Amino acid sequence: MFILSEDSQRTAGRDAQSSNIMAGKAVAEAVRTTLGPRGMDKMLVDSSGEVVITNDGATILEEMDIEHPAAQMIVEVAETQEAEVGDGTTTASVIAGNLLGEAEDLLEQDVHATTIVEGYHEAARIALEAIEDQVLDAAVDDELLAQVGESSMTGKGTGGLTPAELAETVVTAIDHVSDDDGVHRDDVSVYTQVGASTSATDLIEGIVVDEEPAHDSMPTTVEDADIAIIDVALEVRTGEVDAEYAIDSIDQLNAALDAEESELRGYAETIADSGVDVVFTTDDVDNRVASFLANEGILVYEDLGNSDVRSIASATGARRVGALADLSDDDFGHADRIRTERFGDEELTFIEGGDAAKAVTVFVRGGTNHVVDELERAVGDALDVVATARESGEVVPGAGASEIAIADRVRSEAAGIEGRKQLAVTAFADAIDIVPRTLATNTGRDPIDSLVDLRAAHEADGRAGLITDGETVTIDDPVEFGIVDPADVKREAIESAAEAATMIVRIDDVIAAE
Repeated sequence: MFILSEDSQRTAGRDAQSSNIMAGKAVAEAVRTTLGPRGMDKMLVDSSGEVVITNDGATILEEMDIEHPAAQMIVEVAETQEAEVGDGTTTASVIAGNLLGEAEDLLEQDVHATTIVEGYHEAARIALEAIEDQVLDAAVDDELLAQVGESSMTGKGTGGLTPAELAETVVTAIDHVSDDDGVHRDDVSVYTQVGASTSATDLIEGIVVDEEPAHDSMPTTVEDADIAIIDVALEVRTGEVDAEYAIDSIDQLNAALDAEESELRGYAETIADSGVDVVFTTDDVDNRVASFLANEGILVYEDLGNSDVRSIASATGARRVGALADLSDDDFGHADRIRTERFGDEELTFIEGGDAAKAVTVFVRGGTNHVVDELERAVGDALDVVATARESGEVVPGAGASEIAIADRVRSEAAGIEGRKQLAVTAFADAIDIVPRTLATNTGRDPIDSLVDLRAAHEADGRAGLITDGETVTIDDPVEFGIVDPADVKREAIESAAEAATMIVRIDDVIAAE
């Protein structure tokens, strides 16, 4: 009896498990060499020739054309990590891949997949408890937050700026959008502009939009600006249906032109009489209206997209108005200054201070697109982890120290677990060791010797990581060197990696349609 179409493909049993595990391990291996301060970059070239150079795990996996469904689950691990905490994507992917590798060894020893899953769940619970014990007993102040940001960016492409310099900017940005209700991460944006060295990167207390004035005669800078946002076309009205008008004389033509001029001038006078200084509109502005408003010293921007309008409204407090007759002082927003600045062939508008200062923008500069793109990713990750650390108030040692402590805790508690599940718990601990082993490999040290030394130092001092200082790699307390990570990054990496690995291990039948 045939229940599947002739074109369907089915892989069952150990073959299905091996295929899925192999695919997951391959994805993890693709990003493993990017981990840590000595991690290498990947160059990704798509079918159209577009090039991306990065060592950001989430970006690499996003850009890769991955079709295997099991491999796609590892990609989802990175995506979840990125969405939840903003960093640790490579760590989560590498741990997931190594959990699959350890599970493969257990399957070959005839340990049932369900037993492996149960053991992994128990080990993940122990690991989360170990993370709690690793949380530093210290106030998460600006100095510690700067260390979190610097640790996140170390090893990533930051151009001519050091991670420490960028970390100060990141912490200032997060401080600016923090209050008693928490951190308003969405009020911090990153805007990139090619054409200068990375040292020109700056923090703007306000927002940046890619717009230019509607008329060349309009002012390029307005101080103490009242701002209006309108969804109105400032041009001659047209009917909903096609119509023709017969004009029999010059007088009729002049009357029509005068009426048109009067209509346009009426728009300009209504806006000028309202007392507004700057107008943003989502529709078009007739050149004559723009000229009238320029003569009044009013700055106008036309044809804005909805996303820009929402940002401006949120930042300045302005309310969108659908008719000029409804325009009033109550609808106005405010900014200390609005200025337009030219960068090469582009003009950008900066809305700064006043109500606009509720939002901030990290204005990233760089000499090439590749530089600013990688710097944007690094700054974005740093903003996320600093915001996460400030919200939770919990940080743990970095440089592999937390993973050494987690593996040690899981391995020690495995002895108290009965049956074959103990093998899975021990395998989980071995999988966690992949992080310090990879860090050691990427710094040029022997991974086995480094792991032995790290375990010994952890037993003796309670905290040990791989410290990279220039060309020297030593084993020491990472907290003393300011290498720390948010505890939530570690928790998310453990949980998401364990979930993905157990899901893949449980699959013993793959049915694929043509």
